Parts: sequence; C-alpha cells; structure tokens
Amino acid sequence: MLFAQGQVKTQKAQRYLKALCNHFSHKVQATYNDDRGRVDFGFGRCEMWAEAETLTFQIQAEDTDGFARVKDVVAGHLERFSGDEALQVMWID
Repeated sequence: MLFAQGQVKTQKAQRYLKALCNHFSHKVQATYNDDRGRVDFGFGRCEMWAEAETLTFQIQAEDTDGFARVKDVVAGHLERFSGDEALQVMWID
C-alpha cells in the first residue's frame, strides 16, 4: 500500500473540500460533511479535512499507477477549482 499526504494553505478550505467531494460524487463514491471528506476512486482513496486555513489530503493506493492517478486527479481538480488562487498540492510520500 502506498500513502502520501498533502496540504494547501487557503482560507476557503471547507469550500474546496465540499466542492471536490460533491464533484467526485457524480462518478464515484464520496462522503463528506463540513470538515471531512472521503472519496473512493476504485484505483485509490483520498481522505481530506479542512481546518481554519489548511486543507489536508491523505491518499492511498495499492500500486504506483493508481497512486499517481489519485495524486493527479485530486491536485488537478483542486487547481481548476481554485481559479485565481492557483492552489497547488505539495505531496509528501
């Protein structure tokens, strides 16, 4: 099992958490509330939580392909959703 964690500093952490989970829920299983979310992609999983000014992601996957794909999907969607804020996830494997 492969694991990574990433964080972004933003005052809109709860907003992005909800937007990401809601978006992903149209195609895969996703659950969330105001402060926590979980998305099961099939090729990997992402758990996220929002604090005052930080959005934290913890991902896991069985293999390197799924691991890279979860990172790309989560980070890519966050970058698009953040618009002018231009957020980028810094992953720590």
